[in-house]
Amino acid sequence: MRITGISTHVVGTPWRNLTYVLVHTDEGISGVGETRMLGHTDALLGYLKEAEVNHILGSDPFAVEDLVRRMKYGDYGRAGEIVMSGVAVVEMACWDIKGKALGVPVWQLLGGKVTDRVKAYANGWYTTERTPEAYHKAARAVMERGYRALKIDPFGTGHFELDQQQTLYAVSLIEAVRDAIGPDAELMLEMHGRFSPATAVRLAKELAPFRPAWLEEPVPPENLKALEKVAAKVDVPVATGERIHDRIEFRELFESQAADILQPDVGHIGGIWETRKLAATAETHYMLVAPHNVGGPVLTAASLQVGFTSPNFKVLEHFNDFADAEIKKVVKGAPQVDPEDGCFHLSDAPGLGVELDVDAAAEFPQQRAHFDLWAEGWEKRKPKEGGA
Repeated sequence: MRITGISTHVVGTPWRNLTYVLVHTDEGISGVGETRMLGHTDALLGYLKEAEVNHILGSDPFAVEDLVRRMKYGDYGRAGEIVMSGVAVVEMACWDIKGKALGVPVWQLLGGKVTDRVKAYANGWYTTERTPEAYHKAARAVMERGYRALKIDPFGTGHFELDQQQTLYAVSLIEAVRDAIGPDAELMLEMHGRFSPATAVRLAKELAPFRPAWLEEPVPPENLKALEKVAAKVDVPVATGERIHDRIEFRELFESQAADILQPDVGHIGGIWETRKLAATAETHYMLVAPHNVGGPVLTAASLQVGFTSPNFKVLEHFNDFADAEIKKVVKGAPQVDPEDGCFHLSDAPGLGVELDVDAAAEFPQQRAHFDLWAEGWEKRKPKEGGA
């Protein structure tokens, strides 16, 4: 079997474009991959056009390791977000092809299941007014949908510091959310790399009474010494990793033990097998894995293949019941959170278990998607015209 070509399909919303790639073969079997770029969709499409000629055409889709290595190293450049995202979408599609050809789900090819279910946590649910009352109501709706966990960034446009008035308001939002979800649900606290170490530590202590499940990206991701400083002074587990695009670059995190939970994005770190390798290394350091997942149903399905096969997999992020829920229709067989237990359940469908509906995808053309965490009202995920 050989790859005869790829086709790209961009599904657009005002705040995110989802890029789907179909990899086609000479035996009539096609596979699908997905990633979500922020402001770099056209760059990804340009890279894939070149990579198709240089690396992908004529390749054996079963030889995933070989194709990934050639795409990553074969251009004699240091692979970053764009290249590793391109690798990821093609890699996922190859696993999909392999599973379909053999009649087995991808998780079976990765060593078999270690669990029948993966817990989900909701994100994108607080696209409402930024008030305690509105957040209480929205959080209740998440619980009524069956989730047992959710994540929130309550810090507005906070950057490096957060004054006392803003701090008290953020605390009031978290207090309302905890009241809405009850004592048993997990509440993940997102900081989006906003703060200085001192501010992150102070806020963690202010919010400790509401028992956050983790503190995510408390400081910008470029300086791991700053993260070590935070980790040494807080009692909350520290989570990070979504903006690291090569598993080799996690080495310093393993050495420093500055994080408790790793959050690779399967769509940015080279795909399913690269993430599974990272999870195995994390297991030897007693760290958990909880992938970043702001994509659609295909990226969710790919992340679940890692979840079902990794003993140290904690939980999977899920946007698609809340923000842009209508895009779920672009994929047949989209993974669903079971309202009875708030989990994704194991599927025996071959490959990734999903199929891209190209006609449905065409109903959501690429947009000038823009997501600015430093703009007022960013949490509503409805950017103003002109990208403001």
